[in-house]
Amino acid sequence: DMVTLATALELFNEHELQPSDHVMDVVEVIHCLTSLYERLEEERGILVNVPLCVDMSLNWLLNVFDSGRSGKMRALSFKTGIACLCGTEVKEKFQYLFSQVANSSGLCDQRHLGILLHEAIQVPRQLGEVAAFGGSNVEPSVRSCFRFGNGKAAIEAAQFLEWANLEPQSMVWLAVLHRVAIAEQVKHQTKCSICRQCPIKGF
Repeated sequence: DMVTLATALELFNEHELQPSDHVMDVVEVIHCLTSLYERLEEERGILVNVPLCVDMSLNWLLNVFDSGRSGKMRALSFKTGIACLCGTEVKEKFQYLFSQVANSSGLCDQRHLGILLHEAIQVPRQLGEVAAFGGSNVEPSVRSCFRFGNGKAAIEAAQFLEWANLEPQSMVWLAVLHRVAIAEQVKHQTKCSICRQCPIKGF
């Protein structure tokens, strides 16, 4: 959450993670994560336990995108996972994620949108919450999004964002994640009737 999307994007470019269908092995993932946390330490002027952060992030990424532990994941998977966790507004994340499956004209067809939504739904799936977000079948979400495309074969970023702004079931988890993170910092000037702690922080 201390890494901005802008910092992550710089690193993705430096490590040449284009195109998104490029396949990364564990060594490449570790290399990218190490650079990311070293950059964070440098930019923020804070002490980061880089080996621990890399290990935890790697384990999470593998659990989400490589549950069979083949030791490989697509660059799109890696970038989706990192972008979703970055300390950046939800709208910026959606814009970035769309850009990863759009063509050079900024348009995305149904197949590529399906690929993106499939990647994104892996996060709640790994947590055992995929049923609450419409299940693993992303086709209904693709059709729902393309209703904003005026019958065309491809949609623009603005149409995708308009759809995402309505918090569709398959992507609402990302907005919920942000609300939970914000709520963690909220202090309520009230006392717990049992343990007497005051203030109460978070939910």
